[in-house]
Amino acid sequence: MKERCLLLPALKKNAVIPDQLVKRLAGVTLIERALDTARGVVGGEDIVVVTDSQEISLICERAGVGYRYRQDMRFRTLDIVGELSDCLAELALDYRHCIILRASCPLLTWVDVEDAWTRYRKSDADSLVTVRSVRQRIWNVREEGLARLLSEDAGSEQFLVESRALIILRLDRLGDATRGRVVPYFLNERSIEIQSYQDWWICERLLLRRHVVFVVAGYPAIGMGHVFRSLMLAHEISDHKISFVCTRQSELAVESVARKDYRLVRQGEESLADTVLALRPDMVVNDMLNTDVPYMHKLVDAGVRCVNFEDEGPGAALADLVINALYEDAQSTPRCRCGPGYFCLRDEFLGAARNVFRPQAKTVLVTFGGTDSQDFSRRVLEAVEPACRERGIVIRLVAGPGYAHREEMEERLARLGNPLVEFTWATNVMSRMMEGADLAICSAGRTVYELAHMRVPGIVVAHHEREASHTFARPRNGFAFLGVMARLSDERLRKTFLALLAPGPRRRLYDRQDALDFTGNKAKVVKLMLATLAANETGR
Repeated sequence: MKERCLLLPALKKNAVIPDQLVKRLAGVTLIERALDTARGVVGGEDIVVVTDSQEISLICERAGVGYRYRQDMRFRTLDIVGELSDCLAELALDYRHCIILRASCPLLTWVDVEDAWTRYRKSDADSLVTVRSVRQRIWNVREEGLARLLSEDAGSEQFLVESRALIILRLDRLGDATRGRVVPYFLNERSIEIQSYQDWWICERLLLRRHVVFVVAGYPAIGMGHVFRSLMLAHEISDHKISFVCTRQSELAVESVARKDYRLVRQGEESLADTVLALRPDMVVNDMLNTDVPYMHKLVDAGVRCVNFEDEGPGAALADLVINALYEDAQSTPRCRCGPGYFCLRDEFLGAARNVFRPQAKTVLVTFGGTDSQDFSRRVLEAVEPACRERGIVIRLVAGPGYAHREEMEERLARLGNPLVEFTWATNVMSRMMEGADLAICSAGRTVYELAHMRVPGIVVAHHEREASHTFARPRNGFAFLGVMARLSDERLRKTFLALLAPGPRRRLYDRQDALDFTGNKAKVVKLMLATLAANETGR
């Protein structure tokens, strides 16, 4: 006696879509897809296809699998075991167990079948049935009315619904139903059975999905801009599976991604490449500054497409696409896209009201990104607060979620006692903070692009030398750039601030922002990313 066989019903008469078993779904027919799954579990000599179709019989013959052809065969009930009783009795002479696989459930994989088999054998059951969990409110139309709809006590109920994807049977127990013990196998995500054209469409979309893994870094030394951008781009990709990997030191990134509904993996003791490849990605989006050659080589050698953001490291040469929006001085090529034309504006800014110039400045925005590890916000506050208090100007201090000096700032503001100073921490609506601002003081990251879109002239101070190389923050785009903060004196900062309170210099900067438009950039970048992913189908 052999341990197991696999039985695959393939009746064209019972199809809900004409010729659905031999119709291509995501490039492969249902019957071929089911045979591929079956061959991942048992050899061709242990597969039996039951069919009423000569065409399917020929496919089985060419595939090297057994088949039982009977032209008048038709299933008249949902009792698949009863309908196949004659064939199962025949198989019981040679096999202990039988796996019944339905071709109409194309999302099922051989891994699912093997996992179900392991559960079945460990439970010492007589049969296994795939099920899915459904939570619903049950109604009796004739007896229940509006009162139940409005009732808070009318809770939903949990049901287990049979999925006809897979059944496993112990063949020597088929004639003794009283002794049979059934174990359920949950298959919620892949339990869709094709019973309509809508099911066909859904399955095709799911089968065409690819796995996109965003690798991000976010910690005080580099800020949170990489994380925010990746979350924004991931939100635009709805046709594919999305996962995030955070580098080992990126605790702040972990906290931000965990608030969203994405699978999240944090790098452990293994190399970053090993962490990423364990997820079996089709494409990796690296948003973590410079990459090195060994890391990128591992991804490329595994056949993974790579899109890198803000990458000037040696590994960038191995990426399929590099997008460096913050480095506008570099020359764009088909593989490396540079400059503000590739800066992605968040959706919240698309509906924001761009500011109208006011000769008399009434509001100043101060913000230094998601972390501001050196607390530049407080240094700027000390430099400009007296002048703002004297002129009745509101100061909006906006700190990101990684700002580690929140308590000290709040204590300082309490001692300062200036009602014109407003402090906001970890806002999700930065566009609202920029609305109504006449002048800004900020770092040289993506905030300058958002300010330019909102038409807010600004004083820009870089956290470090790398950020100082972001040359967009210059007078031609409406910003006074003062270099790296470590080399900037408070006196120069104060003098520049007072000069820009005057309407003339500030108006000149404001007017230079009028021609800037980033609204279509995100769609352009996402299109480039998806084109890179699609190229994986035809090879590198």
